[in-house]
Order: sequence, then C-alpha cells, then structure tokens
Amino acid sequence: MTALTLPDVAQQTTRLSGTLSWVGMEGIALPVQLAGSHVNARLSAGVSLEATEARGIHMSRLYTALDALEHQPLTITSLQRLLAVFLESHQGLSEHAYLDISGDVLLKRDALISPLSGWKGYPFTLRGQLTPSGFQLELEVAVGYSSTCPCSAALARQLIQQAFAEDFDDIPLTKQTVLAWLGTEEGILATPHSQRSVAHCSVRLTGNDDIPLASLVERIEEALGTALQTAVKRIDEQAFALANGQNLMFCEDAAKRLDRTLRKMPDISGFKLKVVHAESLHAHDAVARSEWQW
Repeated sequence: MTALTLPDVAQQTTRLSGTLSWVGMEGIALPVQLAGSHVNARLSAGVSLEATEARGIHMSRLYTALDALEHQPLTITSLQRLLAVFLESHQGLSEHAYLDISGDVLLKRDALISPLSGWKGYPFTLRGQLTPSGFQLELEVAVGYSSTCPCSAALARQLIQQAFAEDFDDIPLTKQTVLAWLGTEEGILATPHSQRSVAHCSVRLTGNDDIPLASLVERIEEALGTALQTAVKRIDEQAFALANGQNLMFCEDAAKRLDRTLRKMPDISGFKLKVVHAESLHAHDAVARSEWQW
C-alpha cells in the first residue's frame, strides 16, 4: 500500500475569521494522585485561539500531554509545566492555556472516641491557567459538617424550663427526682434542629510545590468543629451530640470562622467561600459568603 500523507484540516485556513477564548475538551477521564490518594478524575483542557485565520486547534496534542499527570503526584510545578506544553504545542495559535481537574479525594477519618475509623470523600476542583499575565492555580474543596441552630436551641431550652416548672410545681425538689425527670422524654421534650451543611472554599495557591488539599480540609474542619463522621459507635454519637450542643452556629457564624481561618493560612493569596446550611426547618437553604483579595 502506498504511504500517504494524512491531511491536517486544523492547519487549513478558514473564511470564518475571528478569535475564540477557549477551545478544547471536557470530561476527560484520567487517574491522578493527590493528597496521597488515587483519584478517578475528570479533566477539562483547552487553549485560546488567537490566530484569526486558523480553522482550529490540535486537540490531540492537549490530550496526549495529559499523560504526564498519570505517573506522579499532582504538584503546582507539574501543572504549570503542563500548561506551558499546551502553549508550546500551539505556537502561533494560542496565548492562553487552561486546565480543570475534578474528583473526590478520600481521606481516612478517626471516630471521636472509639477506635473506629472510615473513609470520607471530599469533592475538589483544581483550576489552572497560563496567560501572558502569568500562571494562576486555584483549589476548590467542599467539606461537610453539622450545624445546630442557636435560635431553635434557645426555644427548646425555654420549653424545657416551662415543662420543669409545671411538673415540679407541687413536688419537692431533690437531686434524685430532678435526675430521674431529666432522663425521661418529658424532661427533654424539645430539641433544637440541626442540618447537614457544606462549606465550599476556593483558594488561590502560591508558595511551595505541594497542593495543600489535606491541610485545607483539616483547617476547615477544625474551624467548624462538627465535621461529618464516618464509622461510629454509640459513644461517638453521644460525643457528636455534645459537640453540636456546645457549637451552636448560624451560617453567618460558620462563614466568619472560615474567613478568619483562611486569612491565616500560608501559601494562599486570596479566597472565596460559601457556606450552605440545608435547613431542616425550612424548604430553603441558609447561605453566607465571603471573599478576600479575589
């Protein structure tokens, strides 16, 4: 068979002149390594198209360049180098390169009291871009936690006080009678409502080569105080109930805690955060946002 030179249609000029801000691929499957975990990630890779007469970019060059991420842990340097390869393979066509990596990182979490432990998934997205203005990398992570409403806690306490006054109106108070009453359903006839909540934090990374996903998660969970649990025994559930009772917070409280924590975090130049309290009382959610140097 006679060898033929295969046509490269992307090299052809087009009568539809103009530039495009982003051209590439979304939903690329690739295994990556992050925070000590192997992640089945989804990637979006693209470049701009500045050459006005060019018909298109070379998507296969972007796709094959991604192979470099499979064999080593993700680092700031490796992502910046990859974006540089995107542009080198599109000289004369592109001035901007983009890469998004999304997935769930699994981190091992110990129970509060018992020796049990389990795995918890943390959705994340890395967003990198290399432009004439320089390199920029952002890390976004979602962290689940429990939040107990201070308002409903106060209302529940009032009902318990009223019930106590009514039940002991004509009964002499002793330590044993009060202890026995507190152990009944009548003693705790009202409870505050709690909700599963989520903190969405995006940080702009600077500094060393590591991608600080694990340390970011740990700072967020420490600031909020009531991270969602994995494996638990009754002793852990009781400790979690105690933590919630001593950690009442509106969405505003959660956002302020995270704002203060992220401002002190090294190797970031800015952040944007949103907390969502998925109300168990209302059909809508309570939301608070904050950002710094974004």
